[in-house]
Amino acid sequence: MSNSLILSIESSCDDSSIAITEIETNKLIYHKKISQEIQHSVYGGVVPELAARLHVEALPKILEECKEYFPFLKAIAVTNAPGLSVTLMEGVTMAKALSISLNLLLIAVNHLKGHIYSLFIEKEEVLPMTILLVSGGHTQIIEANSLTDMKVIATTIDDSFGESFDKVAKMLGLGYPGGPIVQEYSLKGDSSRFELPIPLSQSPKIEFSYSGLKNAVRLHVEKLENSEEGITEQDKYDICASFQKTAVDHIMQKLKKQFKQKIPKNFAIVGGASANIYLRAQIDELCKKHNMSLYLSELKYCADNAAMIGRVAVEQYKQNDFISIDEIDVQTRIKEF
Repeated sequence: MSNSLILSIESSCDDSSIAITEIETNKLIYHKKISQEIQHSVYGGVVPELAARLHVEALPKILEECKEYFPFLKAIAVTNAPGLSVTLMEGVTMAKALSISLNLLLIAVNHLKGHIYSLFIEKEEVLPMTILLVSGGHTQIIEANSLTDMKVIATTIDDSFGESFDKVAKMLGLGYPGGPIVQEYSLKGDSSRFELPIPLSQSPKIEFSYSGLKNAVRLHVEKLENSEEGITEQDKYDICASFQKTAVDHIMQKLKKQFKQKIPKNFAIVGGASANIYLRAQIDELCKKHNMSLYLSELKYCADNAAMIGRVAVEQYKQNDFISIDEIDVQTRIKEF
């Protein structure tokens, strides 16, 4: 192990995570993540104040395991935007304390760049690339030329892809997080049983929307619940399958429109919802058709984690992109990359 390491912290939502990355080799020396899904599932979604309290408990426990690496650290990196302000604050507070006490440089990392660099954990970066970012908070197409030159070329005008899965799962009483549950139910369902409208299918614009689709699902659910038989398990399987197919069809329609304008050489899917197998299969097919190289994050790195934050931090370190303790702040949203 070399004596040039970065410690990175991730607390933008409901995952507490710390990683140690080697600067010269991108090697992941240590990585641990404590998820809060069980605690939030009772409420059917993330409760920010509860998430913050759980970070206060979890982050110091993980940090305790990292003490042996302290003498070899060159910098502390932390997610500071975008995310929930109360949870980001916990990570940033810890990063500031470590920066002061260990006299180390501080690096502020954009969480969305983290998702993009989840593709390059323990690897060299491959850019330029066009990226579909799908998560609980975002649905975007990004053109990434370099770490400092990234542009959002399409985004959602309301709900995100991942969020719509959570909401459908909640309507059907299936629990949280919705992504894996809806996917599992879809496997046993008939995706052609319920006719659902593909959002913005007539619009020439390349943008996403999920609120209309979500409402269409709600109407079917209410109709079934009010029927004599009530809603059956098979109904739930079929609703999940029909919804998942339509949600993915919407993305595919917009990607095809985008590719008519410009076919990228490299394409990738990142973010928590990029773990969806049906979405991956459809995109794989599209990329083969256009002779594009498709890059996917390992499934264990799709959701929020500190390893991806550390991977961005290595690049920022090489570019001397540091921030002072007084300047670092948390942002819930960011307009530009």
